[in-house]
Amino acid sequence: MSRILIAEDEERIASFVEKGLRANGFATTVVADGDAALATAVAGEFDLVVLDLGLPKRDGFAVLQAMRRARVTTPVIILTARDSVHDTVAGLEGGADDYMTKPFRFEELLARVRLRLRAGDRTPEVGVLRHEELSLDLRTRRAQTPAGTVDLTAREFALLELFLRHPGQVLAREQILSHVWGYDFDPGSNVVDVYVRTLRRKIGADRIETVRGMGYRLGQ
Repeated sequence: MSRILIAEDEERIASFVEKGLRANGFATTVVADGDAALATAVAGEFDLVVLDLGLPKRDGFAVLQAMRRARVTTPVIILTARDSVHDTVAGLEGGADDYMTKPFRFEELLARVRLRLRAGDRTPEVGVLRHEELSLDLRTRRAQTPAGTVDLTAREFALLELFLRHPGQVLAREQILSHVWGYDFDPGSNVVDVYVRTLRRKIGADRIETVRGMGYRLGQ
């Protein structure tokens, strides 16, 4: 199991990232300031660091530079509200492996985490997710059903991937919103129900079950 260090001082975002990564099989540790981030990154054995630039005590740039000076080669994905070209270049030249600006969608962060981990992982990332007669190619982003190949929008792809990674598990609307639409989602929105209906039309109405009062589940 890959271990990921999350250095983020905004509790809402830290919780959002941690829950999403844990739901996808990663072990996580969360710290909320730069000093703790550096000490934990240097002392611990982590496979990847998700690092916010705006940390108290020591900002993310300083943490990253100190890590690289200490010869810590762990991949680092920077999270920041800063979106200027200068900050992007500074982060990458300072030793970051990737860079994401807030707000972001969890599906994009997850894809980048998997990409950075894949190079050092002896087990290659699964290219196709399958459940019963339904499959999803993660590279072409197309679904395959007994009726043929199905093209998906970006949201439909993210939604189906979530279901296929958790077959038989009931997923609450809030959980789906958080994963597919990001941490700035509106909990009162009916967008999940709308997308489930469109996805059902494409892959088969009986594949995604409604669990009344709880959410949705990928069934037979």
